[in-house]
Amino acid sequence: MTSGQRSGARTAAVRHRLALGRLLALGDAADGAWLAEGAATAELRRAAAGVAGTALDAVRIALADPEAAGPPAVVPPPGAQPPGPLRIDAEFAAGPGEPLPALAERLRGALFRCAVDGLGLRVTDVDLRVTALLDSAPRPPAPAGPAGRDAAEPEGATGRSVAAVPGVAYLTRTLGRAVYETAAPDGGVARVRVELATAAGHRPLDVARAVRARLAGSPGAPSVTVVVSAVEAPAEHTTPRAGSTGRTGSTGRS
Repeated sequence: MTSGQRSGARTAAVRHRLALGRLLALGDAADGAWLAEGAATAELRRAAAGVAGTALDAVRIALADPEAAGPPAVVPPPGAQPPGPLRIDAEFAAGPGEPLPALAERLRGALFRCAVDGLGLRVTDVDLRVTALLDSAPRPPAPAGPAGRDAAEPEGATGRSVAAVPGVAYLTRTLGRAVYETAAPDGGVARVRVELATAAGHRPLDVARAVRARLAGSPGAPSVTVVVSAVEAPAEHTTPRAGSTGRTGSTGRS
């Protein structure tokens, strides 16, 4: 590999890591699990695709009140947000035929249910902004992109054990290694961080809890941190197209 190829590979890796966004705490502090914002927003877009008359644009998930966040029960992964209530800020274009308040309420409900019931995020607020009014119904969403880009082989006893947990689609290596272990003074393992993708139809928080129970369920077991970097979608699901445009450029809160 030439120096130019190595540089290009490093640049691509950095861009992909940035595309994951922040690592959002799943559940509460005791759950010791995080979900990549990029994976969460992809699921939100899939949920929004089912709300007729809307085209979801920008989506951001952040702490609703940073001062209300607390320390996690385990060592957090690099770039992780502390556990605490979350807020979704989203922009969308609205189609004709339905009052904006009713349309926004349907979209708000879909996003909230996806985040809380579908993913396990502690979302307390969903703030929507209308960015365009469309003359006709939004176009069908574009197909979802390919999955499994960062799939890693389940090496070692820990990797194989995690891969066998129901709901784990595959291990991933976005942060560097799928399984990262920190040695204890006695020669054992003090801490373990595992990174994975969840299978379609499995709630990421439940899968993360099952992984932690598998690895930390015995006396003297290591502290376990779980990072969910991707959420697999059913084959028939699609991802909405961003950047929809309409006849009116006015904006407003709903």
